[in-house]
Amino acid sequence: MTTASKPTKKSSRSKSAPQEPRTPSEEIAYEITSTFGDLAPSVQRILDAELSEPQRHRALSAFRGSLNAIGDPNRDPRYAIANCGADDAV
Repeated sequence: MTTASKPTKKSSRSKSAPQEPRTPSEEIAYEITSTFGDLAPSVQRILDAELSEPQRHRALSAFRGSLNAIGDPNRDPRYAIANCGADDAV
């Protein structure tokens, strides 16, 4: 008599699967949305803006810095985008 083996649960995400490399901006975006899930639309707005990577990084950094500062205008993602500055490289 053979006994049927019990099926094992396998995780849908493999722990050994390599993650795609993230840009510095994507790291900040992940950090913000992991901590404050309700801010995902604001973070996505910054990620979707027509910005260079350095500008996007500055905008997300300003937005993240505003989260614990009362009255900081960078809390509005539109403001953070508009004031992220020009690229340093020409």
